[in-house]
Amino acid sequence: MDNLKSPIYVTKPSLPELQDFFPYLEQIWKTKILTNNGPFHKQLEKELADFLGVPYISLFANGTLALVTALQVFGISGEVITTPYSFVATSHSLLWNNIKPVFVDVEPEFCNLDPEKIEAVITSNTTAIMPVHVYGNPCKVERIEEIAKKYGLKVIYDAAHAFGVDYKGKNICNYGNISILSFHATKVFNTMEGGAIICHKANTKKQIDFLKNFGFAGETTIMACGINSKMNEMQAALGLLQLKNYNTNNEKRREIDHLYRQNLKGIKGISLLAKPENTVSNYAYFPIFVDEKEYGISRDALYEKLKTKGIYGRRYFYPLISEFSMYESYDSANPAKLIHAKKTSQEVICLPIYPDLDSKEVDYIFRCISDFRIHSSV
Repeated sequence: MDNLKSPIYVTKPSLPELQDFFPYLEQIWKTKILTNNGPFHKQLEKELADFLGVPYISLFANGTLALVTALQVFGISGEVITTPYSFVATSHSLLWNNIKPVFVDVEPEFCNLDPEKIEAVITSNTTAIMPVHVYGNPCKVERIEEIAKKYGLKVIYDAAHAFGVDYKGKNICNYGNISILSFHATKVFNTMEGGAIICHKANTKKQIDFLKNFGFAGETTIMACGINSKMNEMQAALGLLQLKNYNTNNEKRREIDHLYRQNLKGIKGISLLAKPENTVSNYAYFPIFVDEKEYGISRDALYEKLKTKGIYGRRYFYPLISEFSMYESYDSANPAKLIHAKKTSQEVICLPIYPDLDSKEVDYIFRCISDFRIHSSV
């Protein structure tokens, strides 16, 4: 495969057959119910809860609104301990709630928040921990729970990458006080845009549902200062179809992950994340890490060279959240305190992975990475 017919992007949304979507649209046109907890919305909440094996799920228009709302549920304030190595929505949700993010370094094994760095930054103002299951790899949930209980903190997981991930026999979203999913177009399960909050108690779900609908608890009763973050019926209908295809698509991702691992393991200067133990993965991302000294060129040089070959990976996550202007003045944003996160952000490229990526394209990507090293100065 010497010439690409079209560029290979880091991901490509999976969509059902268009004709399969038409009956859902016909039903929407027939009922004229477009939003406000319609029949497809209710059905998707039920089917997702059953599929994931979680107690309660509330659908949202997108994952960021779910994050913003999750913090409201428990009245989180003051300071929240989180990671600098994530998409910026994680910490933006804190600022939107007038909460100060306190960044903690990541552990190098899976790029997740390092639990052993948490206790040192807890103060009288700390109210919660917001870890991220980066690339869908589970955080060290037992240790985080132990610390949270010791100090009376809530744990709100940003599980945007972790749809369908199981850890020790149960869905990863069963850990913590609340977990947030994203159903954005780039995710392994998408509703074009969308998201959800997973919680463990019926009264918590009731409160969440108030908050996502302006706080209304009845026609003339408002329980809280809520917002409009409801998922509409078209998104929900698409989600019902997407759920039917999830396992098939996940198997295709698993095969691509396997091909990458087989091909890349022998390239000096390219390292991969290990497969986490006791975990059923969703194969959402395939990050590689470039050691400039060993590989011969820098991560950024490889990133640019791949683009010349029509391969558009992404540097997830570069720069660190702590390096953006609205965060860099915080004491916890000091690069000297975020050594592993900084190094990781300077070495990472996420390679293309999606169900329609075929083995010839995977081989082409591998050969380009291999060739660039051969023709470097090493």
